[in-house]
Parts: sequence; structure tokens; C-alpha cells
Amino acid sequence: MLNKFLIEKYVKQALEEDIGFEDITTDNLVSEEDKLECILNTRVDGVFCGRDVFRTVFEVLDKDIDIKFYFKDGDEIKKGDKIAEIKGSARAILSGERTALNYIQRMSGIATETRKYQNAIGEYKAKIVDTRKTTPCFRVFEKYAVKVGCGTVHRFNLSDCAMLKDNHVKFAGTLTNAINILKKSISHAHKIEVECDTLSQVEEALACGVDIIMLDNMTIDEMKTAVEKINGRAIVEASGNVNLTTLKEIASTGVDIISSSAIVAKAPTLDLGLD
Repeated sequence: MLNKFLIEKYVKQALEEDIGFEDITTDNLVSEEDKLECILNTRVDGVFCGRDVFRTVFEVLDKDIDIKFYFKDGDEIKKGDKIAEIKGSARAILSGERTALNYIQRMSGIATETRKYQNAIGEYKAKIVDTRKTTPCFRVFEKYAVKVGCGTVHRFNLSDCAMLKDNHVKFAGTLTNAINILKKSISHAHKIEVECDTLSQVEEALACGVDIIMLDNMTIDEMKTAVEKINGRAIVEASGNVNLTTLKEIASTGVDIISSSAIVAKAPTLDLGLD
């Protein structure tokens, strides 16, 4: 999911934003020959994520930087753990420190939050899934972090899957009309998902043969009824009022997927430090 060329593309943009023409503090205090040794550690418990991105930040600045990791993406880390050792150019380490930490603190925070949500589902089959409520130009890293946290990625962008929401249906006139128009136009390789607020919409979507039905802000009883009606004829997604206290009850209705923007949009950054 995180190809090297993709990581480098975004990392270079981030370094350009942060360093500008030069790091006037470091470049005037530190010579090109000076070396530095640092330890990346964690000040809290969590799930580590972003190893290759962290490494790329420093390698873009100096290809001879040496980094030894003691954890891989997806590993649980405990307060005080030494995650990595970094040795090499003092200029590269000092200039890249903030950008590197920004990436892994954000990504590790999302992975940690996602793991909490998936674990809260317990014994039920449902999978926690993200949404498109992401940070512009940071989506690939946030969605990667969701996967590392044992979550599942929803559509990556608008071209992945056709999703009919209430505004689309209003524009088309009826749900059936909107679905029929899409079926005539989109590729056979693309699925159609429909957002349903009512059980009558669920029945209409089923009659049209859609692939995924989202139960939007339905009650627990409504979700149970909808799952029974659908009876495996479509993937069932639940959305709305999803948090750590409601997850298990939502999962108990038999839905396949529970989507939540909270695992990305409300995830706190993980407190990691470079000393």
C-alpha cells in the first residue's frame, strides 16, 4: 500500500514545507561533518506505525543515515520502549526530526485507535472500517495506519466504488432510477453501495441488486430487521453513532462492516520522542 516512490513523493513535499530554503538554526550551528546518535522512544503504550516513512525522511536528507529498528509496523509498544537507534549526519537528523515524528506520531495514533475499535467488537464477525474523512494529501498514510491497526479500508477515493447518498438520490429522482443509471454507465468491476435511512429503502436497494447496503443511523432493532431482510444478498454496513461503547451492540446485529470516521479523524497522536 505504501510503495517507496509514493512515500518519497510525499516526504519530499513535507520536507520542503518544513525546511524551506534551509534550516537556518541547524545549518549555522552544525557542520557537515558532525555526527549524532539518537534514540526513538515511546512515552505511552500503543501500536507502532510508519517505520518506512520515518526512515525515508532521513534518507532523503542523507542516504548514509543508519537506522536500526526494534519494532515493526503493527507491533504493540509500551511506555519507555526503545523503538529505534539513529546514527549519522547531525544536520540531517536535526533538520528531519520534526517531520519524521509528525508522520509516525499521527500514524501510530491512528493504528492504536483502530486496534481499540476492532478489539471492542469482540467475538462478532464485523470489521471496523474507515471513511473518506481524512487529512488532504495524507490519506494514503492514514489508511495504511488503519490497516496496520487491524482495521479494514473503505473506498480509497471516489473512483473506487459508486456510493449513492441522499443527495444523489434526490438529484436522480428515485433510488431505483439512480441505480439503473449507474449500472448502465460504470465498469463491471465497480460495486454499487447505497446509503439507506429506512427499511423501505433497504427493500428497494435489494430489489435493484446492489452490492453493499449501508444502514445509516438506524436503531439496533432496525439493523437486526435489515440484516434479516438482506439475508446475505448484499454486504451490510452500519454507520452512525459508532463509538467504543456502542460497537459491540452494533456488531451483535449481524452486520458485516461498521464504518467510523473516528478511528482517523478523532485519533490522538501517539507521544513518541527522539532523544
